[in-house]
Amino acid sequence: MLAAAPDPTVPPGWAAEVKFDGWRAQLSWNRGNLVLRSRQGTPLADAFPEVRAAAEQLPERTVLDGELIVWEADGWRSSGSSTDPKGCPAMARELVARSSCRLAARLWEQLNAFVTDWTQVVDAHGAVGRVPLLLDQVEREEVPEAWDELWDRLCLHGETVSAASFAALPRLAALAPACTQALELASAIVRGTLRHPDGEALLAGCPNEVDRLRELVDQRLRTRPADYNRLFGDLLALAGQYHWSASLGDFADDFYAVSCPDCEAEVTIAVGDYGCYAAIRDWDQGDIERRSLRPAPAEELRDPGRWMHATAGRDGQQRLAEGIRYVFGRAECPACASVFNIAEAHTTANLPPALETY
Repeated sequence: MLAAAPDPTVPPGWAAEVKFDGWRAQLSWNRGNLVLRSRQGTPLADAFPEVRAAAEQLPERTVLDGELIVWEADGWRSSGSSTDPKGCPAMARELVARSSCRLAARLWEQLNAFVTDWTQVVDAHGAVGRVPLLLDQVEREEVPEAWDELWDRLCLHGETVSAASFAALPRLAALAPACTQALELASAIVRGTLRHPDGEALLAGCPNEVDRLRELVDQRLRTRPADYNRLFGDLLALAGQYHWSASLGDFADDFYAVSCPDCEAEVTIAVGDYGCYAAIRDWDQGDIERRSLRPAPAEELRDPGRWMHATAGRDGQQRLAEGIRYVFGRAECPACASVFNIAEAHTTANLPPALETY
């Protein structure tokens, strides 16, 4: 349906905005497939490659209808500048690319308005209504104070999460590709899933965002950042490995307390510069009756140990990769001499029965 020129007089109680003159188009995004067509059905995706980057941040099964315009450094340019979108290669076609992440976040805000009643969503301070206002701020511009308060309300002390934390995930995920603060906060919230009684159910409401965050964290790991071990923990949480996310260290001086599956003796597993062994911990004498650990051969590892080891090896983190072989290996109980799987024992000690997959 073509638009007709309206009466410029705006009646009382009404509002009006400028309708940019562009290429009328409809966008459909689902399962990684982008369809972008003009009003007459002409494919436009190749002419506007910037759209795909923004579409990847939208929720599945999204359909948008509007005008495709070209946005130059000095402002908007009408489609009248060229009769063919492909004739605009010299233009700074920032279309959605200029603020793609923030645009997607604003779209998410509008979509979430239909499903999230923020007056009923409590943050870590027991308050309602403050979180969406802070999200509005950081979506418009970088405001350090707003980010500090968001951390305080959504992930108190870096670990306490609330219903508001999970409600904020879609908007944080939309900002994450261009905002390190958003990626770190969203990942920290996922790390805290098991600390909230309804955490898993709340997280299940945004699987696409979790997948996208996991992809972003994995991309950052490939750059071998200085905070690699923290990001690796984020990746584990985003993969649902909450107990490993909470306990896996850098293997410089790591200790794990487990119970022997046969005799139920408390066994300390050490992996680090002091050695790799199983022992009985005596608070006066230290670790006694030490038994050397038996690391799993890399080719015999199975998931999640296999992909954890492969990821660390891919990124040149040899100490981490070697430590993973030990914690997914076997240990001899100093008390009864039985040999057991360390990862299975650690999982049993740290996860609810329904989640026990090591």
